[in-house]
Order: sequence, then structure tokens, then C-alpha cells
Amino acid sequence: MAKVSFEDSMKRLEDVVGRLEGEEVSLEESLKLFEQGVKLMRFCHLRLSEVEEKVQILVADEKEGGRLEEFKE
Repeated sequence: MAKVSFEDSMKRLEDVVGRLEGEEVSLEESLKLFEQGVKLMRFCHLRLSEVEEKVQILVADEKEGGRLEEFKE
């Protein structure tokens, strides 16, 4: 399974929101789009949290003289 990028997920999320806001979609389709949007939002939030953690590690390491630890994906 190919790894999905943050940028691709954000683009897909923008597309979902645009469809929900702009198009006439059925209740069933709206629910499917909403579910897809929630999954994309959770993925993006998780990825941002991981990146934030890595940045905090790097900044803290810089203050301690540059010690670098392996980041768990």
C-alpha cells in the first residue's frame, strides 16, 4: 500500500469540503463525504502532531549540544 502524503490528504480534504459546501448531494453521499473528511482530518492532525514532536526533539537537542535521537514513525 502506497504511503499517502500530508499534502495529498489536505488536497483531498479541501475537495471533500468543497463538494459538501458547493454541490447538491444526496444525504447518503453527504454522509460518505463527511466520513471521508473526518478520516482525512484525523490523518492530517496525526501527521502534524508527529512533525511537531520531531521539531520539539530537534530544538531541544540543539539546546543540549546537538544530540539527535531516532524518531519513531
